[in-house]
Amino acid sequence: MDIYQLGEFGLIDEIKKKFPCKNDSSLIGIGDDAGVINFRGKDIVVSSDMLIEGVHFDLTYFPIKHLGYKSVIVNLSDIYSMNAIPSQIILNIAVSSKFRSDAILEFYEGVKIACDEYNIDLLGGDTSSSISGMTISCTALGSIEEKKIVRRNGAKANDVICVSGDLGRSYVGLRILQREKSNFIKDPKNQPNLDKYKNIIEKQLRPKARGDIIDHFLKNDVIPNSMIDISDGLSSDLMHLSDSSNLGFKIFEEKLPISNDVMTTAKELEIDYLSSVLNGGEEYELLFSLSPEDFKKIENESLIPIGFFTKNSNKILVNNDGSEDELKSFGWKHFS
Repeated sequence: MDIYQLGEFGLIDEIKKKFPCKNDSSLIGIGDDAGVINFRGKDIVVSSDMLIEGVHFDLTYFPIKHLGYKSVIVNLSDIYSMNAIPSQIILNIAVSSKFRSDAILEFYEGVKIACDEYNIDLLGGDTSSSISGMTISCTALGSIEEKKIVRRNGAKANDVICVSGDLGRSYVGLRILQREKSNFIKDPKNQPNLDKYKNIIEKQLRPKARGDIIDHFLKNDVIPNSMIDISDGLSSDLMHLSDSSNLGFKIFEEKLPISNDVMTTAKELEIDYLSSVLNGGEEYELLFSLSPEDFKKIENESLIPIGFFTKNSNKILVNNDGSEDELKSFGWKHFS
C-alpha cells in the first residue's frame, strides 16, 4: 500500500496500536495534539536530535528498521549523559513519495524495539511529506533529582577520565559500508558479503545507549563530576569537557579501548586505526570523569580509565613509545 493511500491518520492509528503507554508518568500518549507527562516533582531533562538522509544516513546500506532503532538510541544517549533516566520520546518524520507505507511501518518496528528495550513511551509526533528523502527529528524526555544532574563543566583536576566501551567500530564500520556501496555501483554483480564485519558494522547501524552505566552509578551512590556521550568523536567530546571545565588533560594511547576487529579492519581499509578511535563519531559510549576515590569505589570492566584531567590547559596524548603530542580535534563537524 502506498503511504498516500494509508493517509496520515491511518498511519497514526497503526503506530498507536504498537505503542501503548508503559510508564505511570505518561498520562496521554499518541492520538492527541500533545502528550502529557507528570514527573512527580522531579526535574525534567529534554534533548532533541535530527537525522537527515544523505547527511546522517544512506538508505542504500542502512536497513530502515535499524534506522528506527538508532533514531531513538541517539536521543536516549543524550539523556543518560546527564545522569538522568529517559522515559518518553516524541518522534517527527518527513518522507518523500518514494517510501511505501510498509517501509514506514518497518521504521516504526525499529522504534518499538528500542522503546521496549529501554522501557520508553512514544507519546506522539508529526508526519509530513518531503521533497528530498527522509528527515527524522526525535525529542527524548527523562527525569532526575536536581542534585544528581551531571554537566560537562564539572570536571576537576586529577579526575580519572573514563569511557564505557571500545571505540572506533562505528567509524570503521561506516567505511566498510561505504566501500561495499562503491563496489556495488561499479559492478552490481559484486554482492556485498558482510558476515565477517558483523561486529564492526553493528556499532554503526545498531548502537547501544549505555543506561547500564547510569544504573551502576545509582546502585553505588556515585555521581560523576562531568559527562558527555561520544557522538562527535573522542577527541572532540573530550575537549568539550576540558574546555567547559577550564582544564587540560593527559590521555594514554595504551589505555584506549581498541578491539582487534578495529585494528585489523582499519589495516584492510588502509586507514589509521588510532585516528578512527580518536576522531570517529557515533560511538554513543559515555565519556565521564570521576574523583580517584569514586573510581576506586566502583571500578569494574565497564569503566575504562584512559587518563586524567590536569590544572594546566595542555591537551596531551601520550603515545605508546612514551612521546607526547598535543591532541587535535578532527571529529564530526555539523556544518562543514
